[in-house]
Amino acid sequence: MKIYIIGAGPGDPDLITVKGLKLLEEADVVMYADSLVNEELIQRSKSGAEIVKTAGMHLEEMVDYMVLRAQEGKKVVRVHTGDPAVYGAIMEQIALLKKQNIEVEIIPGVSSVFASAARVGAELTIPDLTQTVILTRAEGRTPVPKYEKLRDLASHQCTIALFLSATLTKKIVREFIEAGWSEKTPVAVVYKATWPDEKIVRTTLENLDEDMQKNGIRKQAMILAGWALGEDIHDKDYRSKLYDKAFTHGFRKGVLET
Repeated sequence: MKIYIIGAGPGDPDLITVKGLKLLEEADVVMYADSLVNEELIQRSKSGAEIVKTAGMHLEEMVDYMVLRAQEGKKVVRVHTGDPAVYGAIMEQIALLKKQNIEVEIIPGVSSVFASAARVGAELTIPDLTQTVILTRAEGRTPVPKYEKLRDLASHQCTIALFLSATLTKKIVREFIEAGWSEKTPVAVVYKATWPDEKIVRTTLENLDEDMQKNGIRKQAMILAGWALGEDIHDKDYRSKLYDKAFTHGFRKGVLET
């Protein structure tokens, strides 16, 4: 018996993987987080498939339902928003499924962090500027491990992507400033990346809280911070070695200027 956990992508129904869509179209039972996954995607399920909304279900209820249907010989898919590997809450489901001897296969999806970067036209790793991206969230009602406090992570001065943090912007700004960030550091906020009602806000660290309040963004937002997000980044001469004509690698011999 096997259950499939599928990453649906950030919102645009066309951003699911080919493999994920194929499984969705074959499934007898489709369980999905109806508060986050686009209904247009779920409509691509096959005729007669059992569609189960899970926003109102608790963990054990969801798992018991999946197990029951799998034991009946049904092909069950569980559809998650974005990519299940990041804030997907899948490990707790898998742990319970394994106790029932249910195999799980995970199909990756497009994360909202990369969809957001695409929508603002950003490369998050710029040669000679930053080569590291930290994916994290600000500490709110749910604590973070003591070695992952936002101020400590921000001390690396690299690109930071903040999930689940739209209501904690004052805290974000304070901890970034305490970590030595400039108030002028560029920030891009993408609300509901790739959805029809997507909203993009370009701002700076010092204006982040005010601009998010002004735009009414209090949930479903990806916050990207760092100098790689500067709107003038394309005017600067940051170049990788990969395409440098003087750089030799396994597929090309470098050409030195004379």
